[in-house]
Amino acid sequence: MKSRFKEGCFYCEHNQTLHERMIPIVTFDASTVYLNRDQTHPGRVIVALNWHVDEIFELSQQQRTTFIEEVSLTAKVVKEHFNAAKINLGVYGDTVSHLHFHIVPKVPADSDWDDSFINNPKDPTHLSDSESPKRVNQLREELEDEYETIRD
Repeated sequence: MKSRFKEGCFYCEHNQTLHERMIPIVTFDASTVYLNRDQTHPGRVIVALNWHVDEIFELSQQQRTTFIEEVSLTAKVVKEHFNAAKINLGVYGDTVSHLHFHIVPKVPADSDWDDSFINNPKDPTHLSDSESPKRVNQLREELEDEYETIRD
């Protein structure tokens, strides 16, 4: 049987690299939502599958439906919480093959409005040590509340 986890994948191993790049917010049935430490776009999060696949088509129909519902729910909460004009979704995987979505709230005042968000900006914005837990806790509460509504 194929393993659900991949050696060397920081999403699978939950290693130091993962913790340097993001903070876990909440775990759902198919995914975990992380606050990206780069908050150049306030509210930028990652929704990563809870097991390793490289491509979305590797999921069964039910797994895919559950995962996309969780991505959609997260995008909705982030858009509302941060009063975004638009949510950008990014799915890459060239260097980090584990299936994950970048959810990036944007507003017209952003320097990259009308273009793709910059995945690795040269001068990223990071929250202070006191601000990060507040943002994580606020988002966790809102995500859990919204998750309960779709599960009922």
